[in-house]
Amino acid sequence: MTVAGLLRKAVTFEIGMWCSLWRWVRRRPDVPAGADAFPYASAVTPVLWTFIVLSAVEIPLVDWLLPWQSLRIALLVVGVYGLLWMIGLLASMEVYPHSVGDHGLRVRSGFAVDVRVPWEEIVAVRARRRSVEGSRTVVVEESGERRAVSVTVMSSTQVDVELRTPLVLPLARTRGRPVTELRLAADDPAALVRRLRAGLADHAARTDAARVDAARADAAAPADGDAR
Repeated sequence: MTVAGLLRKAVTFEIGMWCSLWRWVRRRPDVPAGADAFPYASAVTPVLWTFIVLSAVEIPLVDWLLPWQSLRIALLVVGVYGLLWMIGLLASMEVYPHSVGDHGLRVRSGFAVDVRVPWEEIVAVRARRRSVEGSRTVVVEESGERRAVSVTVMSSTQVDVELRTPLVLPLARTRGRPVTELRLAADDPAALVRRLRAGLADHAARTDAARVDAARADAAAPADGDAR
């Protein structure tokens, strides 16, 4: 990645962190109107809170131990920024949950991942706990012609979403290659699966009703000869 790309990524992350903190303080999660939210951060929350508390204790301790004023001020700035960074990371996972609404599934991981999958692209969904190698949030796995993308929390996922046709997702890790399955973490995978299956059933019913209405409209329309 170029220097310009790294700077752009850093600025984007900085803006995302502060926006997350603002939403968290105001208790305004990013969930579309009428959609159901499904959190995913419970596994990592205790870890983040541990680091937050330790950092909060470390800031005044370092200030008390160091005799040099200029160094104390510099480390105070760094310590406060690091503390806000960790709180912002936790906030981003709280205010950007997964959501399911009229248009389908929206998969999030803080402000860094935002993937929308419409109902017509989902063919099946199941609860299945998987361990994923590595510590990356987004992991791509390939097996023959199939390619699965995992959006993980603590190197694991709990829900598999099988796609009807290979789909290109807005994730840099896929490098523009279509995927056939999306796997994600969820605090309550059973509830998310139930909601997705209900949404799929509703979408199928609406689609069938629309086809029937269209067929009736075609049958009721006058033929060209009759219209003349």
